[in-house]
Amino acid sequence: MHISSKLCSKPGSFPLLIAMAVFAVLAITAEASAQKIITYNVPGAGTGAGQGTQAFGINRSGTVAGFYVDTSNVSHGFVRKPNGDFNTFDPAGSTSTFVIAINQKGAIVGWYYDVSNVIHGFLRVPDGAITTFDAPLAGTGANQGTIAGDINDLGVIAGYYVDATNVAQGFLLNPAGKFTTFDAPGAGIGAGQGTFPQFFSCLTDFRASTGYYIDPGNVNHGFVLNPDGKVSTFEAPNAGTGAGQGTLGESINLKGESVGYFVDEKNVDHGYVRAPDGTLTTFDVRDAGTGAGQGTIAEGNNAEGAIVGGYIDVNTVSHGFLRAPDGKITTFNAPGAGTGANQGTYSMTNNLEGAISGFYIDANSAYHGFLRLPNKSSWHGSGQDLP
Repeated sequence: MHISSKLCSKPGSFPLLIAMAVFAVLAITAEASAQKIITYNVPGAGTGAGQGTQAFGINRSGTVAGFYVDTSNVSHGFVRKPNGDFNTFDPAGSTSTFVIAINQKGAIVGWYYDVSNVIHGFLRVPDGAITTFDAPLAGTGANQGTIAGDINDLGVIAGYYVDATNVAQGFLLNPAGKFTTFDAPGAGIGAGQGTFPQFFSCLTDFRASTGYYIDPGNVNHGFVLNPDGKVSTFEAPNAGTGAGQGTLGESINLKGESVGYFVDEKNVDHGYVRAPDGTLTTFDVRDAGTGAGQGTIAEGNNAEGAIVGGYIDVNTVSHGFLRAPDGKITTFNAPGAGTGANQGTYSMTNNLEGAISGFYIDANSAYHGFLRLPNKSSWHGSGQDLP
């Protein structure tokens, strides 16, 4: 996940309890030929480096949620409706607001920083009302607190909190206001370590979630929180075992298929998809670079098993991809995406209809939202369309 914010870095063992057949897949890649991409900017978004619009979650109606950074480098939440209209918002007391997820009913969760740089979670319901909350053991120091990253259609919220010792623990919050906390076995208890349920599409209606934990050696490991509350941990084959390397869970769909990526011993990224029975398949986009900081990152998956994400080429430019359930990969670039290092196209999530939400970074290192529509779509929106 790419977030230009105070949380700009990804914080990140036990063997699998079930046998895991591993199939390395180097999928044939096709460049998209008949795509339709709508680009947009939230009113008030800045146009300087690190400013602009970062779009993330999308529901079945095509409503998108995310945040934007204004000309004063302050972040605010936004909702983009299918007709192209925007609503922007901040919880009371926010100095910076971050939004990642939206459910099918239009409820949104996120987090914000207060004047003391303490982090708090919030829920915004479809009528615009905002409720804030804090996990019971969340720290109250700078860069500590509660981070809400996803909400399912039943109103259950998933995320993690950073305690007073700067260690992260996962949580679920039900609509009645009850917190359930959990830790992956093997998670470290040092500063910057712990359990990190991931954002957007990480929580199903059956309360299954995915993410990663960081062990005492600062190595990442994948996990799935099962509906019964048990945590299954796993490693992608060939995942590195050094600090900052390992396996990172990113998204889980309604079938229990989870996706993410792993960092190998050379610090190259590779995508994976994990079946509910634990079978794990790895894949790389054909044109992905093979140097440190390059490779393939799977970000989201829908109920049909289509996977979206980005790949970093040999020039450290990012491009979007869509991996069909049969393994065929289509690549694409948003119009206006920059072609310099750390620029390009970042696809983040996809809905059941096949629409992809994400953002691109232009030649000036400013951010802009995009919506890639499936060919069958009859949606309407404002922005730039491709034939």
